[in-house]
Formats: sequence, structure tokens, C-alpha cells
Amino acid sequence: MHPAALPSLVFADKQGNISDFSDLAMAGMSNGRFFQPRLDDLIPLPEGSEIFLLPDRLPVGCDRRTSEPLLLEENPFASDQGIQAVAAFMAPAHTAVFNAAYQSKAKNSTPLPLFAYTAVGWHDGRFWVAGFRSDNDIRQDASQFDQRRIDHRTRAQLKQYPDNRLIQHLGKCCLTYCCPAARNYFLGRWEAPLPTSPQCNANCVGCISLQPSGCCPSTQERLTFVPTGAEISELAIEHLKRAERPIVSFGQGCEGEPLLQANTIGKAIAEIRRVTRRGTINLNSNASLPEKVAALAEAGLDSLRVSLNSAQKKYYTPYYRPSGYTFADVKGSIRAMKDAGKFVSLNYFIQPGFTDSFGEFESLSMLVDEYSPDMIQLRNLNMDPEWYLRTINFPAADTAMGMHIYMQKLQKRFPQLRYGYYNPPLAR
Repeated sequence: MHPAALPSLVFADKQGNISDFSDLAMAGMSNGRFFQPRLDDLIPLPEGSEIFLLPDRLPVGCDRRTSEPLLLEENPFASDQGIQAVAAFMAPAHTAVFNAAYQSKAKNSTPLPLFAYTAVGWHDGRFWVAGFRSDNDIRQDASQFDQRRIDHRTRAQLKQYPDNRLIQHLGKCCLTYCCPAARNYFLGRWEAPLPTSPQCNANCVGCISLQPSGCCPSTQERLTFVPTGAEISELAIEHLKRAERPIVSFGQGCEGEPLLQANTIGKAIAEIRRVTRRGTINLNSNASLPEKVAALAEAGLDSLRVSLNSAQKKYYTPYYRPSGYTFADVKGSIRAMKDAGKFVSLNYFIQPGFTDSFGEFESLSMLVDEYSPDMIQLRNLNMDPEWYLRTINFPAADTAMGMHIYMQKLQKRFPQLRYGYYNPPLAR
């Protein structure tokens, strides 16, 4: 579904009240440039999405006649009420086409919190966003969660397993942070998380679980202990035996790098597979330790999801800031998993203007040609766009083909690849 006409620019006053300004159409941003979205770039704001204010940032819209981008420097309805830009944080399974269009008031504006910022406008009584649904799986749709049922099931499970620290940790993830993966675990369905590692061997600029003091705050707390193999297998076995389309996944947003606990994970996998062959055992990872990946594949790991912001070393390294490994090791892990006959996904962070640049497209295509991953997961990069582009030193002059053309070219070149958002359950 697309709008019948271009939505209006939306902005907020200094109290956070959101208004639309019909004189200007909404705009989108891509590598610092402003564009007028096409109607087929736009979908209704998905249920479960949020609208964010962007402090110290002025909204940019488009002239309805010429499509020229125009900066809105004052509140058009009350100049003394201030003005700030607005963005959408889309619900899971949706991928951005454009970032929100804004201009920062200062070069060194405080970085935005670690979320994704999608262009949003208003038309015909609703918000519209520049994005598309990238996975039809409903596992994290807002309509699938009844909070009263979640509270009841979670508290009952926590009471049943008072000595399992991993289950107790996920209870906090569920009840405090409303983590959809934790919610699904307590509801006994689909994909369950298995966080295992408080440490990491990367220092990602956009890490959502650990940030230095005084920097952009993390969106959630990191795991503080290493669960035992018994704690992991107790949770995983029950879930795999009972859940619909069951998956258990090491490597979550509330932890560091799970490969640093590969020995514990390997023992847990062995115990899980001793008891049940049902379901998929998955590892979400920075893929830094190929020898550990090979050992886990031999132990019974079914799938590996490799996190990537870029297929180019020169842009990968300043974002991940790896300690003790290189981009070559990441590719080596893909190779190790594929050599073992297992499933590999690329958890490919989407940043409009960078991801769909011509150089990045060609580099990703070369990686796919050489290493043959099975799937690309189109995850929005949760980071201030300007901060990200400065971090990787991406040239402002680089042009992009547009996210829709990018997807068309990718699907034409690699029709065998699966595309989506979530880890898929695999047939056994």
C-alpha cells in the first residue's frame, strides 16, 4: 500500500508536539543528500513503530512544485515554540529506504541514541515511512504480543527455574526491555535467545549493550556472567522440544561476542543434540574466530549469522574496531561454516546512501561470489547516520543507486540467495 499523494513534512515543537506542514512534502536523506521520495518508496507506519524527536536538528522538506529540498528553520505556526526534526523507528521486519531528512544545528551535535532513523511524513490521517517490509515472518509483529499473557507466562517460568541464571536474565530482558526474542521464549514459540558472553573482542562504535561513560547511552544492559552448559541446555532443550518452528540463538544484543565462550557453547550444543535433534541451533556472531566456528559446526551448530556493516575492510574496521582479529578472519569463518555444509546468513546493516553505493554493492557481490552465503538479512543500522558516516570516513561525494534499485540488482545477480530479516528455521 502506497499513499495517493506525497505526505507532508512533519516536525515537533520544543515540547515535543508533532505537527504536519502541508506546504512542504516530506524528504528523505541518503549520505547527507536530500531527496523527494517516490510514492512507491512509502508504506504506512508499521504497527509497533515509534516516532522520535531529533534534538538540535532542523527538519528538511521538499518544495511540492520543484522537488527542491528546503530547510524549515522556524515553527511555521508559532515561531516562539521552537522546531525540531522527527524520525520513525520502524518495527522489526522493515528496512529503510531513506533516513529522516534533517540538518544538525552544530557540527558537533550530541549523537542521537542508538536507534535507526527513517524518514516519515503525514498524509490522509496517518504517518507514512520510507521503507519496505523485508520479511513476512510475523514472529516479532506487535500484534503477536499480549502483555498480560507475557507477564503471566514469564513470572511463572521465573518461579519454576529460580536457580537458572540465564532464564532469570531473560526475564529481565522480557519484562524490563520488552525484548521480542525474550518474549517469544517465554511464550514458548519460534526463536529463543541464548546470551552467553559478557566479553567482546570488538569495540563497535554502535554497540547497543556497552558504551563508554559520557558517550551515547546503550539501549540495554549487557549480560554480567557466563551461564553454564547446564543452564543453557536446560533452556534450549525444553524450547526445541516444544516450540513451533523452533530456533535457539547464541549471540544477542544483550551480550558481547559468543565465540569467546565457544568451549561452553560447544558442550551445551553436544548436550542439546544428545537429547533432541529437533529445531535449529544458530549463532549470531562477529565471526572473528574461524577455528572456533569450525569446532562448533562439528559439535552440531546448524547456522551462523555474520554481522557486517560493510563488505569492504576499509569501512568494516573503523566501525567494529576489532581486537585480535581481522576482516580476513570474518571471511574465514564464513568459509569454515560453508565447508562444513552449514547455513550462513549475513546480518547486513543497512544505511541508505552507503549500503546502496556502487562501490559497496560491487564489494558485497564479490564476497557473495567467493563465499556463497545462503541469506542476507536486511537489518537497519541502529546509529546516528551522520556519526556513522564520519566514523567510517565515507566520502560525501559518493553517490548511491537507491535502495529499491539496489535490491532489484542484488536479487537479479543472486537469485539463489534468500533475503529477509530473521534467522530462518532449517529443515533437519
